Amino acid sequence: MNKLNRRIEYAFIALKYMTGKYAGHLTTVKEICDSTGIPFDATSKVMQQMAQAKILKSEQGATGGYLLVRDLSKVTVREVIEITSGAVQVVRCVKNKRGCEFLKNCNVITPMKNLSHRVNEFYQTLSVAEILGNNQ
Repeated sequence: MNKLNRRIEYAFIALKYMTGKYAGHLTTVKEICDSTGIPFDATSKVMQQMAQAKILKSEQGATGGYLLVRDLSKVTVREVIEITSGAVQVVRCVKNKRGCEFLKNCNVITPMKNLSHRVNEFYQTLSVAEILGNNQ
């Protein structure tokens, strides 16, 4: 089924943790990982990706960390998925026809394209704030 990978989960966990802090306060990856038990290296990578996408701002130095700079009601689930994991795919043949050994005789390519389109639309309409239960 359409299962979200761990990187996406780590992004949501980190964002949820950060929304519980006072506005303007920096959060370190270590702080998030110590509090939630998620792995440091993977979380650090996800935080860097979200900073590159300008959802977070990175402050360097001994007292550095990350700051949430975008309103999570304006950030879509699809955006977080694409930032952390690449394009949303229901089946691999929709994006890469050469990746499917059954394409020659496939009788569901059009329905799979339709399903993929609908899933992408759904993720695009769903905000991170809705998922996290935040009223930002």
